[in-house]
Amino acid sequence: QVQLVESGGGLVQPGGSLRLSCAASGFTLRYYDIGWFRQAPGKEREGVSCISGSDGRTYYAASAKGRFTMSRDNTKNTVYLQMNSLKPEDTASYYCAADYRSQCPDVTPTHYDYWGQGTQVTVSS
Repeated sequence: QVQLVESGGGLVQPGGSLRLSCAASGFTLRYYDIGWFRQAPGKEREGVSCISGSDGRTYYAASAKGRFTMSRDNTKNTVYLQMNSLKPEDTASYYCAADYRSQCPDVTPTHYDYWGQGTQVTVSS
């Protein structure tokens, strides 16, 4: 059974950092394209970043570039999203998703098949 579990969300002050984790089970994560997405209240889900299963290349949306870093630990079957210099507008539920087909740099949510339950990130003073 394919399962993704996010963790690491929380409340952080503007300018702070968080590291989100996405642990996979039921499949070998490194063979899949993995994306990070977020959804704020009243807004559509948007792609933040992705990592290619074939070559490990990463892609970042403009909102994340220079502040967020996505990485993968194959030994733990886990991907991470390191988020620095957080802003109030980063407040959202963050989700990871996987797809066996080559998607990255495509971060269109509907193109990814398997989703985690999400973790809440709140950036506020």
